Amino acid sequence: MRKGLLSLMILVTFALAGIGGASAQDVTEIEFYYPVAVDAPIADIINGYIEEFEAENPDIHVEPVFAGGYTDTMTAIMTTIDGGGEPPAVAVLLATALYDLINADVIAPLSGYIEAMDGGQEYLDDFFPAFLANSYYDDEIWSIPFQRSAVVLYYNADLFEEAGLEPPNSWEALGEACQALTETDDNGEVIRWGIEWPSGWPYWLFQPLAIGSGRNIVGDSDTEVYFDDPDVIEAIYFYISLSQEYNCTPAGVQANWGQAPTDFASGATAMIVHSTGSLRGILEQAEFEVGVMPVPGQEPDTYATVPGGGNLYIFSGVPQEEQDAAWRFIQFLTEVERTADWSINTGYIATRQSAYETEVMQEYIAEVPQAAATRDALQYAGAELSVQNLGEVRNIFHDYLQRAYNGEMTPEEAMAAAQAEADEALEPFRE
Repeated sequence: MRKGLLSLMILVTFALAGIGGASAQDVTEIEFYYPVAVDAPIADIINGYIEEFEAENPDIHVEPVFAGGYTDTMTAIMTTIDGGGEPPAVAVLLATALYDLINADVIAPLSGYIEAMDGGQEYLDDFFPAFLANSYYDDEIWSIPFQRSAVVLYYNADLFEEAGLEPPNSWEALGEACQALTETDDNGEVIRWGIEWPSGWPYWLFQPLAIGSGRNIVGDSDTEVYFDDPDVIEAIYFYISLSQEYNCTPAGVQANWGQAPTDFASGATAMIVHSTGSLRGILEQAEFEVGVMPVPGQEPDTYATVPGGGNLYIFSGVPQEEQDAAWRFIQFLTEVERTADWSINTGYIATRQSAYETEVMQEYIAEVPQAAATRDALQYAGAELSVQNLGEVRNIFHDYLQRAYNGEMTPEEAMAAAQAEADEALEPFRE
């Protein structure tokens, strides 16, 4: 009798274990590598999304790994792979890392998943074209936009109004406003710069200047750059003129990426060029009306920006069931309502156009119109620097651009050298 009762209890226990979710043997576990690089409660938000996902998908367990910045995350993954280990199933990495990841043969194409979706093409078409551009290679989709941003000009609208200035619509207007809003003390020491334009990681924040001058530093080919183009050189001269002629920004390389938003919010500078990803932090700190706009171009009423940020990639070195689970997680993260929520809570631009039609986003924009301004800047976007052998080419450009900024070489000399070295680095990839 007792033996029979014990057997019945065991059967009931096993039956109850299967109620409301998958058994331990049925759960697919995936690692999700994520870069935490911007001042926002990112980790908490991601963990919240994972909890929601697992509640809806009890057969999948997501283990987040917060690996530092984008470079740290990429290095951690590639070190694991090179050492014979298994990569994560899914990761957020720079959109511009596409060619390096494909050449390393470590990511899986996503076209098959999208083709199998009900409404897959509509799903793709809903992403902003400027964000989706880096996802294509060889007629395949390799990544899905997620954590995306763009370069914008933040300006202290209260100071502009007090000085009787309009938001700048050209290089000349930008220089004049920058000069007018620079303030010094009785000893001639600067107590408020007109603008801070970080250049410690220069290519991204320089690109809108090149685009606004008439020639982006990269074209449609993945093996061509235009570093020595006269318009690019002219853009460098304008950047230098802000310190040498207008005396309204620190001279030389400005290694102040992390400090610039705080300087702006505290009133130490009237304008900064920075990422839309800094919007939330700036709005929380600033006690004045914050203006947001694309970077003015050389000619009146012209503007420019360039997209940036990270996409979601699936790694090919994990079992197929983990890749499939990773795709379900990607779909979850990029649902319309969630992209709206992500934008509202982080300051990143919502990657899907329909996110701006949601009630929650419309209510948010009514309260925070700057969020619409970051989206609207995308209409002026040129392509972010993304070529074969990106790391080397980017470092070449950084090196010579900074030499020009510091006066070690003329812009012509620096860009001629940069073009020659970049061409040499790209030659093996040219047909």
